[in-house]
Amino acid sequence: MNELVRALVGDSAAAPPSHILEGIDRHLVDAMVVGAPHTIYEELWHVTFWQQISLDWFAGRETPVPEHASGGFPTAQDRAGESWDALCSRFFVGLEQAAVVAGDEAGLDATIRCPSPAGKPVRVMTVRDQTISLVAHNTYHLGRVVLLRQMLGSWPPASGGFTW
Repeated sequence: MNELVRALVGDSAAAPPSHILEGIDRHLVDAMVVGAPHTIYEELWHVTFWQQISLDWFAGRETPVPEHASGGFPTAQDRAGESWDALCSRFFVGLEQAAVVAGDEAGLDATIRCPSPAGKPVRVMTVRDQTISLVAHNTYHLGRVVLLRQMLGSWPPASGGFTW
């Protein structure tokens, strides 16, 4: 397992995603924390949304990015249409797909096209660079999930997590 795969699914710079999302009480996923702009559900939906865009780009589909940041967070309809369990499942399926890409050493130096917001040029980068970006984005938002869990008194999970 290379470090990109470990950073996506394993125990690298942060607790594994499987631990971060483990055992969250259903009522906490929609709990608003004073001062926080998003719930745990919204943070994971956002991560899953962008992870899918990366997977599309890896597959050669030039999926456009939203015009505004709010386009990367769920609407009330999105929330009503997908349970927490279904969202977690979708996230983990995509995460495993991303790990396969990250583990393909021969393919990491291939170039892909990554659309930018309207009015900005399409970026061309290596699969490795986009995977690093995906790792950074996932880690950032999963860190927010940890902070929300801490603030809600729901950390660490049973499987453990960094507590220092």
